[in-house]
Amino acid sequence: MNIKDYLDVLILTGLFDEFSAKELLNFFRAHNFIIAKYNKNSIIHFESEKCNYCDIILKGQVLVQKIDEKGNVLTVAEFKIGDSMGGNLLFSNYPYYPMSVIAKSDTEILHIPKDVMLQLCQTSQDFLVKFLTSISDKTAILTSKIKSISMKSIRESIIEFLNYEYYTQKRNKIKLNITKKELAERLGIQRTSLSRELNKMKKDGLIDYNAHSITICDFHIIRKL
Repeated sequence: MNIKDYLDVLILTGLFDEFSAKELLNFFRAHNFIIAKYNKNSIIHFESEKCNYCDIILKGQVLVQKIDEKGNVLTVAEFKIGDSMGGNLLFSNYPYYPMSVIAKSDTEILHIPKDVMLQLCQTSQDFLVKFLTSISDKTAILTSKIKSISMKSIRESIIEFLNYEYYTQKRNKIKLNITKKELAERLGIQRTSLSRELNKMKKDGLIDYNAHSITICDFHIIRKL
């Protein structure tokens, strides 16, 4: 795989705005890197694995998941093409993945070693600032997600999801672009617990639902913006 084929993706990440396509090509030709392919559902990084690279997704989608001793899965974050991962761990005194990183679809990733990332930061102050901003934003998002999940009831988590989708889709019939299993993982609950609470909310007249959508029936659950 040739880095030349992915220059457009790298420029779209926002990290390399100051570089021209020619400058990026020359830089990567002079430094070590890896472009790796991962099949759907394969593990990209195991929990507790040492982070040796900053990863940039060139193709596909990636999930960050926590799996407990009972096998319950919590999807903490989802990253797509152009997103970067591992930057917050790479320069840490404890550079180990706290969760598993899994390919949601067939995925291609650019693995940039620590020394090359350091060279990029020294070469361009603009890259350095955008890299620091990126890892700070991701850390804040992950912290907020974990905090919200640990403090909310199942119903509160479902309502928060419905609020977000209501204002995103701009309608009361929320189309589900993920399966119930994936929704349960995103909310950090078991599939059976999600189904049980959805059924309770339906009986309470708050929602109606089927395999493909959830309809908001009582707008008192929707926060005003």
